[in-house]
Amino acid sequence: MGLFGRKNSTDTTLAPAAPTATAPVAVDPALAALSGTYTVDPAHSSIGFSVRHAMVTNVRGSFSEHEGTLTLDGANPAASAASLDVKIASVDTGIADRDAHLRSGDFFDAEQFPLMTFRSTGAEQLGGDKYRITGDLTIKDVTRPLAIDLEFNGTATDPYGNQRVGFEGGAEILRSDWGLTWNAALETGGVMVSDKVKLTFDISAIKSA
Repeated sequence: MGLFGRKNSTDTTLAPAAPTATAPVAVDPALAALSGTYTVDPAHSSIGFSVRHAMVTNVRGSFSEHEGTLTLDGANPAASAASLDVKIASVDTGIADRDAHLRSGDFFDAEQFPLMTFRSTGAEQLGGDKYRITGDLTIKDVTRPLAIDLEFNGTATDPYGNQRVGFEGGAEILRSDWGLTWNAALETGGVMVSDKVKLTFDISAIKSA
């Protein structure tokens, strides 16, 4: 994922036929210093969701078990990448019966499909520290494209000497696009669970190489 990409304004269709000297592209040392492989720290990261329930309120939850890798290249943003694996059985909404229902075949079918995965395919800078990361989200046996808007929160060295980077953001999906279609009609009209789900990401990752 090109987390630090900037658009190249060069129009090659206007370039002269004769070779010309090309000035080297300046690389921001601060961004170049971030280059490396980072491991998502699950103890200080969260992957959450919220969905409208009974048409009147939102139910919020998260997945407590997940792992991921960021490969950042500050000098060549297009070479960056991200991957994330989420353990479905770790879903937690604070209500045990509801969590069991979400793990069942009515929803995620966690026994047959234990992981939800995301693999990045590209990115664009929206301005400042805001980015849009695109990739493939797989839930159950369905893979569909997903765009996640993220904000780069910066970098820091923690008290243990670990170099960390942080990102937060979110996306909206229609759960039916991934085959999550269970619902129940309400006597007053509408349905028990909204099709639209808001995803949230708050990521802290530690440089490992």
